[in-house]
Amino acid sequence: MSIGLLCCAAFCLLWAGPVNAGVTQTPKFQVLKTGQSMTLQCSQDMNHDGMYWYRQDPGMGLRLIRYSVAEGTTDKGEVPDGYNVSRSNTKDFPLRMESAAPFQTSVHFCASSDSTVLHGRLLSAHKGREALPCFPPKTQ
Repeated sequence: MSIGLLCCAAFCLLWAGPVNAGVTQTPKFQVLKTGQSMTLQCSQDMNHDGMYWYRQDPGMGLRLIRYSVAEGTTDKGEVPDGYNVSRSNTKDFPLRMESAAPFQTSVHFCASSDSTVLHGRLLSAHKGREALPCFPPKTQ
């Protein structure tokens, strides 16, 4: 496969709560050439305040791209370069790649959370039906 091709796979891994609700992410799979732009759509029907975009590069764990703790607010995560987001309503949180680059050859994940505790750099992990907050060690 040419380095000029970029694979962006989108999956939804979060099913929160005991009801039939969740996060929807589209498209599920996308292949781009270097320099192309695209938008990954993410919507949730649980009225959660927190929404997050993560990426997982080959051989690495999840890394936070960008996040929002409320409608109209967004912030940078650990790897924000090359990505833009917007949060015009509670439900939607699209992720835009303006010019796809080889470093973005990743699996991209969207997640939502009912509550968020801000402390240092925000990270969040989701496993099964429970949301587990993860925070980096405190620096003294």
